[in-house]
Amino acid sequence: VMSILLHGDAAFAGQGVVYETFHLSDLPSYTTNGTIHVVVNNQIGFTTDPRMARSSPYPTDVARVVNAPIFHVNADDPEAVMYVCNVAAEWRNTFNKDVVVDLVCYRRRGHNEMDEPMFTQPLMYKQIHKQVPVLKKYADKLIADGTVTLQEFEEEIAKYDRICEEAYTRSKDNKILHIKHWLDSPWPGFFNVDGEPKSMSCPPTGISEEMLTHIGNVASSVPVEDFKIHSGLSRILKARSEMTKNRVVDWALAEYMAFGSVLKEGIHVRLSGQDVERGTF
Repeated sequence: VMSILLHGDAAFAGQGVVYETFHLSDLPSYTTNGTIHVVVNNQIGFTTDPRMARSSPYPTDVARVVNAPIFHVNADDPEAVMYVCNVAAEWRNTFNKDVVVDLVCYRRRGHNEMDEPMFTQPLMYKQIHKQVPVLKKYADKLIADGTVTLQEFEEEIAKYDRICEEAYTRSKDNKILHIKHWLDSPWPGFFNVDGEPKSMSCPPTGISEEMLTHIGNVASSVPVEDFKIHSGLSRILKARSEMTKNRVVDWALAEYMAFGSVLKEGIHVRLSGQDVERGTF
């Protein structure tokens, strides 16, 4: 058995648990006899430039604390990636020590469906939009070499799409969700036998509709006059204003209302971090 851990670049550099795990890696009672760490390094955290996220040149520098070998490999070259992964596996099996593979790549789209990376990384994303996707790049190379034919390539793609489509169709037949299967430690006093939470009472925290409307209107306005606002952001503010008018909320507006109502009670709310600066939350 060989353990493989998959990391993101910002998480690898920024999560304390990574550093702690490295320090456990060679302890007699905790060792797994070497873990292969694969870092999917898209050179950007959620929306954070590396220079704002860590103090060292590489996200993988944290692995130097146990002198683990670190391979930086161009993820646009699948054969180089395979070669490096084979060397990493051999290293682990020969020396029973941790090893790190740093896949230097990029993220073609945003962090999630709502994220537009052009807001925060316009120059980088102009370059990314020009990049030929790795699958096409490699397929073109293999076809040019005569290793595979265009027909074989297209058949493989169709075969993979079919696997995905069939799995998606089957997933619709699964009608029952067994929540308790996902609970790694079902607290006896907290869940009933079906894995549903027992009812819990808490003091009423409701506020008047008038107050919610007020907070909604403030949350959809710009506090400074003559301030040139990003067109994407003004659309969001306009939509938020409409929602307030129509008495509906989404997740973000609900958060605003929660923070706003707490502030109205004179309680300080402190938000920190990249995502707050950017207005994600």
